Amino acid sequence: MLLAAERSRIEAALRQIGVDTTDEPTTADSADLGSDTLTAELDEGRKDDLQNELAAVSRAEQRLADGTYGVSIESGEPIPDERLEIKPAAERTAAEQARYEGRTPLR
Repeated sequence: MLLAAERSRIEAALRQIGVDTTDEPTTADSADLGSDTLTAELDEGRKDDLQNELAAVSRAEQRLADGTYGVSIESGEPIPDERLEIKPAAERTAAEQARYEGRTPLR
């Protein structure tokens, strides 16, 4: 199922964040420290994004259990299968999501 694959993808990405696989020495110059700081900040932002995505998957799994998966939480309209294939945890139609985010929907 798409939701299970999405959950696995997100959980794998979360496991990879913050894992240092290098064997570099611990002494570093100021450029290395700046690079490490930037990397840590980017990882923290990515971690937050992934945790939000994981929460959306959990909500989608609950909607599946409730029998409301694939239906917009905003309007009650069906979410097209094509959208759910691309974004399995979608909570709204594409147009509703664009309005929710303050964007102009694509036509």
